[in-house]
Amino acid sequence: MGGCRKRYKIIVLILNILILSLVFVPLTHAEEDIHETDIELGKKVYNIRCEICHGSKGDGKGLVGVIRRVEKSGREQVIYPWDLTQGVFRFRTTPSGCLPDEEDLLGIISNGIPISLMPSHKHIPLKERNAIIKYMKTFSDRWEEEEEEEEFCQPITVKKPEWVGSPFSVIKGETLYKKMKCWECHGHEGKGDGPKAKDLKDDWGRIMPPFDFTSGELKRGSSPESIYITFTTGLDGTGMPSYEDALKEEDRWYLVSYTLKLMKKIK
Repeated sequence: MGGCRKRYKIIVLILNILILSLVFVPLTHAEEDIHETDIELGKKVYNIRCEICHGSKGDGKGLVGVIRRVEKSGREQVIYPWDLTQGVFRFRTTPSGCLPDEEDLLGIISNGIPISLMPSHKHIPLKERNAIIKYMKTFSDRWEEEEEEEEFCQPITVKKPEWVGSPFSVIKGETLYKKMKCWECHGHEGKGDGPKAKDLKDDWGRIMPPFDFTSGELKRGSSPESIYITFTTGLDGTGMPSYEDALKEEDRWYLVSYTLKLMKKIK
């Protein structure tokens, strides 16, 4: 009897395993099919709307090529379509060295970067914008490696103090601007004409002059929160460093106040 019961339990166990496999395998395949469909949709939309600048391989070598824009000061700004194959992104809410999260990417695709002549794509369905993100991630292996840094790369919390833009905060910001030698790149008046301006290059070895704060809106937006994020995260791939470790949160907000002053957003 004992042997029969044992064999019976084994048979039941095997049957349960078989039943579970029949239930879950199709679901797994279904998920993979959905994922592939999203990537295929993303590729179609990318080819229509993005390839002309970013190239068929995502390396920034599309038909448009280099774009030249003249700023208010008369300085010529050379704009290169971004190379997506390196997995390096300037505009993120995540710490320096991290990949952006999907909300960051969706924001760029939706809102565009007007000063860089990247158009807004708010007019296309959200499903298509999300599909572009999934397809874009196939250009770099970094997205598969991100899981190891998931905890470190959480978006940075932004809470603007009430005193940002006040006279005393502008004075403190100006002191920090000089102390941190921001003027060496951006110039004493924020015109991007500091002594090191002509030597700055991006990660691809291309000349990338520092931003002229008097020329108009910043690429990621000119709200105090957007400027704070730039000081905190830096702009990966460029000469703009992160000040998250070098300056306390309060000091970064002081720099925001002075930047707003240079941009004539406040008196």
